[in-house]
Amino acid sequence: MAYQESYIEGRNAVLEALRSGRTIDKLFILDGCHDGPVMTIKREAAKRDIILKYVDKDRLDQMSSTGHHQGVVAQTAAYDYADVSDILDNARNKGEDPFVFILDNIVDPHNLGAIIRTANLCGAHGVIIPKNRAVGLTATVARTSAGAINYTPVAKVTNIGKTIEELKKEGLWFVCADMSGTVMYKHNLTGPIGMVVGAEGEGVSRLVKEKCDYIASIPMKGDIDSLNASVAAGVLAYEIVRQRLNG
Repeated sequence: MAYQESYIEGRNAVLEALRSGRTIDKLFILDGCHDGPVMTIKREAAKRDIILKYVDKDRLDQMSSTGHHQGVVAQTAAYDYADVSDILDNARNKGEDPFVFILDNIVDPHNLGAIIRTANLCGAHGVIIPKNRAVGLTATVARTSAGAINYTPVAKVTNIGKTIEELKKEGLWFVCADMSGTVMYKHNLTGPIGMVVGAEGEGVSRLVKEKCDYIASIPMKGDIDSLNASVAAGVLAYEIVRQRLNG
C-alpha cells in the first residue's frame, strides 16, 4: 500500500480542509501574517488543537508546488490517528491487559516507524505520541512500519503527562526506560502497562519521567552509553513480553 502525506496550499483550500475534518499534522503560516482570513484559519486550527508553525516565505515556497500558497500551507498526515480510547478498546476486545507504548520526543520518522512495527509484533495495543516536538505519521513512518501502521492504532495527544495520569485511572501503571533506573530484569512488568521511551540522547523528559511508577535501565556492556530509540523500545518491550508469557 502506498502512503503519501501532502501539502494543501492557499487560504480557501486550507480552511475547507480544516472544516471537512481532514487529518492535518501541522499548519505553516507566514510569520507576521495576521489578517482576517488567516485569523479565521487559526481559529479553526485551534478548535482542532493543530500545531501552528510560523515560518518565513522561503520555507513556504519550498513546500509549495504551485507558488500560490498565500502565506498558508497545511501538512496532512499519511494515515489517520486513533483516539486513546481506541487503544484501550483494542485491549478489551482481545481480552488482554492493556500494553501501550508512549513515546516522548521521537523526531526521527525511521525510529517511529520501527517502533510501531515492534509494537505490533510484540502484541502492544497501541502507540501514543505527543503533538509537539515529535514526528507525526508521515509517509516515511508508514513505510518504515512495514504495514504495522494498518493494525496498530497510533494516538496523538497534547500532553503526555496528563495522558499518563488518565491511563492510571484505567488501571495502567508505567515503566520508563532510562539509564538511571534499576535493571529491567528486577522489575515486575506484568499486568496493564504503559512503556515510556524517549529520544536517543535526550531520553524521557523530566516531567514525564516523574509520572512513571518505575524507571528501568537496559544493561549495556559496550563502550558507548546509549541505544537507538527504536532498539531500546524493542529490548524493553520484549522483556515485558517475556514476563507476560511467563506470568
